[in-house]
Amino acid sequence: MNITVLGAGAWGTAFGQVLADAGNQVTMWAREPEIVAGIRDDHRNAVRLPSVKRLPDAMTASGDRAEAVKDARIVVVAIAAQHAGEALGPFESLIPKDAVVVSLMKGIERSTGRRMDEVVREALALPQERFAAISGPNLSREVADRQPSATVVACSDIDNARLVARACTTKYFKAFVTTDVIGVEMCGSLKNVVALAVGMARGAGYGENTAAMIETRGLVELQALGEAAGAKAKTFSGLAGVGDLIATCGSPLSRNYTFGANLGRGMSVDEATRVSNGVAEGVSTTDAVVRMGRQYGVPTPLAGAMNDVLKHGLTCEQMLAEFLGGQITEE
Repeated sequence: MNITVLGAGAWGTAFGQVLADAGNQVTMWAREPEIVAGIRDDHRNAVRLPSVKRLPDAMTASGDRAEAVKDARIVVVAIAAQHAGEALGPFESLIPKDAVVVSLMKGIERSTGRRMDEVVREALALPQERFAAISGPNLSREVADRQPSATVVACSDIDNARLVARACTTKYFKAFVTTDVIGVEMCGSLKNVVALAVGMARGAGYGENTAAMIETRGLVELQALGEAAGAKAKTFSGLAGVGDLIATCGSPLSRNYTFGANLGRGMSVDEATRVSNGVAEGVSTTDAVVRMGRQYGVPTPLAGAMNDVLKHGLTCEQMLAEFLGGQITEE
């Protein structure tokens, strides 16, 4: 198939390679002329994914929106979540009317509290059956290295979910399908908050007990929020939930983990932002999660504590004290 990837960051480029390895013709769209030229002429994205020395011949790039999406059967969106709405607007009239639009983004729009499926569908005037979300334990560097990985494709139309899954399944990358779009979206977004907290605890020198506590109680928190929003409980125990949580909370390749670790080492939010390699979506998502908890009447002690870190500069010790405070409850 002809497939277009909007956004040539590390994850977008790595996923483009997966699509090309699966036998598709892939066009990367990017705003940066140097990235477009690098992929198109040299088969490299030295700016965003320098670890890959040569991208597949089936990958090219364009900076022209109309040219990039022309004849695309699938359009993949890999843009920073907080800028997705404004970035996608100019594509509304250009994307083929039968194309399935797939989101790789993991985040909650800070200004509105909307999930990415809501943002993308509104920006592109897209019916729900033509929207799919992909999420799982997919650290871009490892996928780019073609290490064995798996993901979940969610679409309300299971046939379209299978279409996308076939397009991105290779010998090293396996896609599973579900109709639980809300669950997959919530897993991918909310786990970033947990990763910030785990990274902070690790950076401050705490060990396995502390990390395991944050991860498991964080999972309870995000599952409760997800179910309140209409997600299926079992999604949180699968690749998009527990799987992604383990990968994101346990690797320095995760931007959210690394950002949190820098906070734990004593950096301020501004300092951690300056040294971050790319966008740590959990920073923008944390406040949205707290507001979502209020909306649904779901307690969010971990998100609340991390929100106080980001807004008021709490130390890791203070964050953990706030997180563990309150009444004794049943698990």
